[in-house]
Amino acid sequence: MVNLSLDSIKAVILLDAEGNRVLAKYYGSEGFNLKDQKTFEKGLFDKTKRAQGEVILYDNKVVLYRSNIDIFFYVVGSLEENELILLSMLNAFYDAVSTLLRFQVEKRSVMDNLDLVVLCLDETVDGGIILEIDSNAIVNRVSKPRLDVVDIPFSEQTLLQAYQTAKDKFASQMLR
Repeated sequence: MVNLSLDSIKAVILLDAEGNRVLAKYYGSEGFNLKDQKTFEKGLFDKTKRAQGEVILYDNKVVLYRSNIDIFFYVVGSLEENELILLSMLNAFYDAVSTLLRFQVEKRSVMDNLDLVVLCLDETVDGGIILEIDSNAIVNRVSKPRLDVVDIPFSEQTLLQAYQTAKDKFASQMLR
């Protein structure tokens, strides 16, 4: 009998270049305690720090990963889970984080904006269930529009508000 469950994610882990935890969320009823989590993360990092692939089988779990400069993104699923679903979740989460951090995905910027990264993860996965795989939708939910200039017509803004609005619009046009 096929296991028909929405729970597809067992863990989402972010590790730095030395294998230290930056962010980790474990889902499900397997009951990893902190020691088991650290052991799992250390073994996972040791196996993937020099590997060139995107997917591995580790500790009877399917693990998809992606690295950038000095940070590793991992998505852990059960052995029966479809790798393409996990990959789409990983790519959506990574792309949303990249957009929110203005394409500066490195340990320092992740640590400085950890609140945005955690919100991004919460909008992507909840309780092991993938909620969203569209990175633009995730970014729109996580980033709030600035309330001080959004509702004010351009002609009624103060000089500083008008300058900030013009600067933000110019910057967003340059990034496209």
